[in-house]
Amino acid sequence: MKKILTFTFTLFLSFFFAQKVELKKVTDTFQVFKGEIAGNPVTFRLNYDNIIDCHQYQHFVDGWYYYDKYKKKIPLTGIYNLGDLYLFNFGNDQKKRVQLFKEKINRDLIEKSDSIAKTLNVKEIINIKGQERDKQATGTFSIGNKSLPLNLNTKDTRIYRFNDYITVPNHKKINTYNFINNLGGNRLVSYSSGKSGNRVLLYFEELSNFNYCGMCGAGDGEKGYRVIYFTNDWNFKSYEGFLIESCLEGIYNTTSKRLKDQKILKFSIKKTSGSPAYTLTVDIKNATVTKSK
Repeated sequence: MKKILTFTFTLFLSFFFAQKVELKKVTDTFQVFKGEIAGNPVTFRLNYDNIIDCHQYQHFVDGWYYYDKYKKKIPLTGIYNLGDLYLFNFGNDQKKRVQLFKEKINRDLIEKSDSIAKTLNVKEIINIKGQERDKQATGTFSIGNKSLPLNLNTKDTRIYRFNDYITVPNHKKINTYNFINNLGGNRLVSYSSGKSGNRVLLYFEELSNFNYCGMCGAGDGEKGYRVIYFTNDWNFKSYEGFLIESCLEGIYNTTSKRLKDQKILKFSIKKTSGSPAYTLTVDIKNATVTKSK
């Protein structure tokens, strides 16, 4: 498949340079969140700080928070766990306690991090639930025996993010992270306009699973094409995805064929346990992908 990719992108390199559509990759390793603790406005800055074991979305975070009224930064360390945040302030012993805390944590003890932090004389505990992306992230702020409500002005608590920003005419910009998935890996191939609107063709290579210890965690990943559909004035409508290789779907040994019109690629995908064989025809000039038997 690497030969296929090289062929695709080398052959049409000069064509790409004339594009008014651009794709820019930005990997976030920190996030700034706004919210409230018991009605008092606060700001958090949290930095990604290495995975705990083998899951990209189970990792340590470091950073700080402050009350917007005072802007005095209070150090935090903790864990991002599949949407949830466990954050701790150890007071004057922050640096020393953080090292001890991280040494005690493994993937089986993540949800017991509060108890572990308490053995290290933690001063403040912040727990935030963020697993449901259609709801605002909420949680609690605990100091001593007092527990106060906390909320963030976001539905997405992820710290580590693969953003693929597509800029289209009229200075409009969309992020595929927001409507395709959080795996990134998109590359711009071409775009085309017609009576029914505009299309952008992407090639993608992405991980099968952020959990390297899970199914397909050590696989080569998912590969294929996507077509994003826009209105005539470049408002986003929808997208379609087409796999040419997949560990999750069991798609392997795909063959490709170069047609006489070298702007057209044809891929033959073999039958799998879950789907019949099919053919994908990728028309780079017209930014379309057609699936047929």
